[in-house]
Amino acid sequence: MNRCPITYVPCGDSRYSDAGLRLLSPGLKTLKEIEYTAAEQRREAYIRATRMSIQGVQPKLSAKLNIKEGKFEIIDTGGRFILKPQHQLYPEMPENEDLTMKLAEMIGLDVPLHGLIWSKDGSLTYFIKRFDRKGKNDKVPVEDFAQLAGMSRDTKYDYSMEKVVKLINDYCTFPAIEKLKLFKLVIFSYLVGNEDMHLKNFSIITNNDKVSLSPCYDLVNSTIEYKKQDEEIALPLKGRKRHLTRNILVDYFGVEKCELNPKSIDKILQSISSAVDKWYELIEISFLSQEMKAKYQALLDTRLRILKIR
Repeated sequence: MNRCPITYVPCGDSRYSDAGLRLLSPGLKTLKEIEYTAAEQRREAYIRATRMSIQGVQPKLSAKLNIKEGKFEIIDTGGRFILKPQHQLYPEMPENEDLTMKLAEMIGLDVPLHGLIWSKDGSLTYFIKRFDRKGKNDKVPVEDFAQLAGMSRDTKYDYSMEKVVKLINDYCTFPAIEKLKLFKLVIFSYLVGNEDMHLKNFSIITNNDKVSLSPCYDLVNSTIEYKKQDEEIALPLKGRKRHLTRNILVDYFGVEKCELNPKSIDKILQSISSAVDKWYELIEISFLSQEMKAKYQALLDTRLRILKIR
């Protein structure tokens, strides 16, 4: 029996579940494979890079969903989706990112519509719907924290988490609410080994004159992807990037720097604790290989013990 790569639910002999197709569009009845192999997608991403507004380490393509034809079409501009094929150096990145985003969603972090789609060569490509677009042509104002801080792609690591909090205080309409979101995201990222949260992976979004943190994106267990991993966080916290402790993450960052009420912090930690069993279940039915599943679970075990969540 197949499992839907969008919803992870069994879908019989079909490649996708009806529920998965409906998430993409109520009128979508079928979804064809991407008409490129993973290698061809990477080549297309390289060729089109100068014409697209999305950049980063992972090869990315802009796409639109053709509902009538039942397929994603790669385009240069106006795309409502981003596609990320298999990486030539880091194994199972699409499967990793999709799983990590689903784990984030399970504890109430805001994530866009996302999933996996089959490609011509049988590989899986990750897709995510852009949250900076609405309607046919309208752009939603979004600024990443590198822009807010006056930093560049080359200096996106030259900052600190304490300064990130200050940016939220300076720019967000209701900073107390956004700092709660930030705290949950930082705790989550530590637990799942998402150690590449640099300035360009935080953004603010403006809707109806309200400025808040954008939905989450680029959440990946990078710790299990890299052979040598000596950092636990991209931007230093209390002057360090490794050997983080509950005292540093919860007491120092949560209480002292984010100025959060201890009861609010306890509620967040409890929500994570309550989701852990379902996390393990999702990891087990994910599209990662057994080897990568074991690495993901082992890291999660270690980090949960360090934070004394389980």
